[in-house]
Parts: sequence; C-alpha cells; structure tokens
Amino acid sequence: MSTTHEHPYTAAFESGGIVYVSGALSVDEEGSVVHGRRAALDAALAKLGTRLATVGLGLEDVIKATYFVTDVSLREEANDQFVDVFAEPRPARSFVEVSRLPYGATVEIEAVARTRG
Repeated sequence: MSTTHEHPYTAAFESGGIVYVSGALSVDEEGSVVHGRRAALDAALAKLGTRLATVGLGLEDVIKATYFVTDVSLREEANDQFVDVFAEPRPARSFVEVSRLPYGATVEIEAVARTRG
C-alpha cells in the first residue's frame, strides 16, 4: 500500500523487530462499509491481515491489538472472534468505544506485531 494525500501513512512500519500496523477499518476491497456486527469485525481483521502481509507477516505475529468500535456492545462478538482467530497465548488487547470512525465504519483495529527472526 503506497501513501496518498488522503492516506499519508504507512500500512505497516517495522522498527527494531517490532511492526506497528495502522488501523484497519471495517470496509471491503472497494472501500464500502461492511454492515453486520461479526461481518464488520471480520472485515477489519482481514484488512489488518492484508496490512501485515505487506511486511511478510500474518495475524499469528500480532502481540497487541487495539479495537476501536462505535458500539461497545460488540465486545462479546470481538471476544468470540479473538478466540476463533488467535492461538494461545493470545495477543494483548484493548477495546475502546469511540464516537465515530472514518467512512462510517463501525470497527477499526490497529496492531503491534513481532518480526520472524
């Protein structure tokens, strides 16, 4: 993912064996908002995986995730997703309700990962 005026940040930035992954919104490949509670969570996590792939990593390399949601009641679905996706020991996680997200998305996930090596 290259930077643009609208998105002037790097999708994933490695420094000293740690990768910082920019927030991934619950939008599809065309940038349209994904509706549905679990579907939105899954879309954001899939986009996070795509961003990790830009530096040769995957979700299994995540050591910390931060979920930003517009409805804190998504926590139960997010917990289910976390158990489904991440093996133990699971990454650390923060779960934060916010008033709005870009493009009308309901979920954004950012992460910290470790490099393999």
